[in-house]
Amino acid sequence: MRRISRRVVLAVPTLLLAPAAWAASPPPFPAVRAGAALSFPRDHGAHPEFRTEWWYVTGWLKTPEGRDLGFQITFFRSRLAVDPENPSAFSPGQILFAHAGLSDPTVGRLLHDGRIARQGLGLAQASTEDADVTIDDWRFRRGADGRFTAQVAGREFALDLVITPTQPVLLQGEGGFSRKGPLSTQASHYYSLPHLAVSGAVARGRRRVAVTGKAWMDHEWSSTLLDPRAVGWDWVGLNLDDGGALTAFQVRDRAGRAIWAGGSLRAPDGRVTTFRPGDVQFTTTRHWRSPRTGGRYPVERVVEVRTPKGARSFPLTPVFDDQELDSRQTGGPVYWEGAVRTVGGRGYLELTGYVSPLTL
Repeated sequence: MRRISRRVVLAVPTLLLAPAAWAASPPPFPAVRAGAALSFPRDHGAHPEFRTEWWYVTGWLKTPEGRDLGFQITFFRSRLAVDPENPSAFSPGQILFAHAGLSDPTVGRLLHDGRIARQGLGLAQASTEDADVTIDDWRFRRGADGRFTAQVAGREFALDLVITPTQPVLLQGEGGFSRKGPLSTQASHYYSLPHLAVSGAVARGRRRVAVTGKAWMDHEWSSTLLDPRAVGWDWVGLNLDDGGALTAFQVRDRAGRAIWAGGSLRAPDGRVTTFRPGDVQFTTTRHWRSPRTGGRYPVERVVEVRTPKGARSFPLTPVFDDQELDSRQTGGPVYWEGAVRTVGGRGYLELTGYVSPLTL
């Protein structure tokens, strides 16, 4: 707890002052361009010239007793509007922060923690050569054998996982160019790795148990992601039992209307259907209100998508309701990030902007 607080003192004031700096001298953030080919393993690594970036892993784990657990690990990188020529090690050109969560139905609430630090000073780094992001003792990296490893240790839990790809990279949108709004500049570079095999251990206090499971990874970077009218988004990633993978999202305005929507469906044979805005519809069947923040989240949904073979519906049911993650202590927003089931699959649902408008 003390370690997190020191990081917040160092980093958060800079984040709060950043908008004034941008207004005085707009930073030269590069735009995401259609047609830019992604190359691996380099594009598993950081893209520090862009404004924001995240490596996001979610999944379902099973204990030796057969209990189901959900987990989330996300590392973020944010470039601030400071002079890139400033040689000082204290110059906060890049801020790194991370969130981790564990969904245990026997607890009935999301266990979560976070870290935040400016890059450098031996505290935090994000490699540009391959996936390798570190904040103190939290780390997410890709090894030479292609497997990812993740180690995070919070106040109430710890995760030590090996995450192995079983399918090729899934380029979202048009070859990794993913639109998030009506303007072509409102976009990100975005790819996914569904159906990751997971092994490792989960610790609660002094008890450490072996786990296996299946996960999903997203890696996304952008400079101008959201339309000015946007207050948040809804996103779901599902590993389907037949080997397929569904991605669906919508960006919402204050009235809850979709400004933009998209995603993809990769069939078991590898064929990919890329959705246009009119191909994705989220329908809410039940809300849950947080007793802590008052956020009212649509935790049960039906996602309907149009495919060349006709419409498909995916009802989403949370493993339990209270999967709200309040990351304000480490410079982030309040959002709902939860393990969900569907007919013929499992995955994660993310709901942002339901407590206050999301800003990146």
